[in-house]
Amino acid sequence: MALEKTESLRHEVEPNGTVFVVTRGDVLEDGKVIASNPPHRKPINPGDDYSGEADETKAICAAVQTDEVKAAYAADQAARDAAEAAAAAPAAEEAPAEESSEEESSE
Repeated sequence: MALEKTESLRHEVEPNGTVFVVTRGDVLEDGKVIASNPPHRKPINPGDDYSGEADETKAICAAVQTDEVKAAYAADQAARDAAEAAAAAPAAEEAPAEESSEEESSE
């Protein structure tokens, strides 16, 4: 009745260069799984520091996340941030106008 804990590692690569590291731990008794932890999925985006990851993960990130991929990812994130800011700006401009209307009507 020897208990053994194992951890499995799986990688998923997205088209934008994000590498997902999926880990799962199992407890084995005499070679049979008697308990499992749910999988944990962790993203590593292009430009993130992955120096503390497993060697296999480092190799995958180095191969996938080239300078070109990192630049494209950063540009995409900047465009998304700008679009979100632009979408929020009209709402912010409308709020003070509504407040002034309320102040005028209460006088």
